[in-house]
Amino acid sequence: MCDALTRSVAIVGARAATAYGLHVSTELASELASRGWTVMSGGAFGIDGAAHRAALAAGGLTVAVLACGIDRPYPVGNSALFDQIVAHGVLISEWPPGAEPLRHRFAISNRIIATADGTVVVEAAARSAAVHTMGRVLSLGRPAMVVPGPVTSALSLGCHQILRTSAAARVVTSAGEVITELHQGGR
Repeated sequence: MCDALTRSVAIVGARAATAYGLHVSTELASELASRGWTVMSGGAFGIDGAAHRAALAAGGLTVAVLACGIDRPYPVGNSALFDQIVAHGVLISEWPPGAEPLRHRFAISNRIIATADGTVVVEAAARSAAVHTMGRVLSLGRPAMVVPGPVTSALSLGCHQILRTSAAARVVTSAGEVITELHQGGR
């Protein structure tokens, strides 16, 4: 598992992602995975799932950090995805077998996601887990990257808020820009 985290990029964002967000996260994860970067996320619907699927489709490695026991991955609707990750990637959980996916466990699990070499938020509402995760990334001094979105979208509010309030956060629009930011951050 340690090798899986050696060159890792977290891609996080909205569960109720837009077509724009799903497209961007798929493109980023696919390109990063094809360049040898491990794609890490939380296994949720939306941005997380799109990132995991794209990394697998590109023949790359993906890591899903669960907020429940490893024997009961959540959401259940992503069971087929979790089976693919078990076969070709890594599932991580700090919770014992049988542990339920309780609300507070998601925030706790986000601290593991924040330890990736860098984190990209693709879409996020103003009060979202992705914004919370980015707060942890920034407090760790890790590369914090944000994909801007339409100013008319509620799912861009969190992204734009991060960019307005943190001088350390960087705008990225491609995998090449993500890799540049990772190299500038010493990764």
